[in-house]
Amino acid sequence: MSTTTYEVTLKKDYNERIVPALMKEFNYTSVMQAPRLEKIVINQGLGIAVADKKIIETAINEMTTITGQKAVATYSKKDISNFKLRKKMPIGVRVTLRQDKMYEFLERLVRVALPRIRDFKGIESKLDGRGNYTLGINEQIIFPEINIENITRLLGMNITLVTTASTDEEGYALLRSFGLPFKTESKNQ
Repeated sequence: MSTTTYEVTLKKDYNERIVPALMKEFNYTSVMQAPRLEKIVINQGLGIAVADKKIIETAINEMTTITGQKAVATYSKKDISNFKLRKKMPIGVRVTLRQDKMYEFLERLVRVALPRIRDFKGIESKLDGRGNYTLGINEQIIFPEINIENITRLLGMNITLVTTASTDEEGYALLRSFGLPFKTESKNQ
């Protein structure tokens, strides 16, 4: 009985093409010095869920469908009376992707979801100073897994790509080689 192993194309591409290119570009002496993608965190802040609890359930189901991994609710840490917020109320949804699911999600994001954004001209190239990148998306319907007929309200999300890069320049080079469509004129180096 032979077992065939499935390797994610973006992960294979990272090992075979991206690492040698980064080693050449930044003059690394070891493969371990090359920056790599550590995790992808997808987060939805749902302040509107204070009034309607079903929004959290819907968001968890949608996020689970998009990522292929069970999403969890995030809860408030303290009372804020101006926002009618009590401690431990559900106010958001998040999921953290690692390993193969992370590469699969990134591939679907770059090749399928981002090109579906109306009037898309690329994403901003501003990293956080430590080689990590956060992308804000206004509508969850850019993902083909979401059925538009079942949508009750459009919800945005933040997608954070956490890398092991020590500088923005290294992080930018890594993410660009993964195929993220950065706007070329606003490169921040």
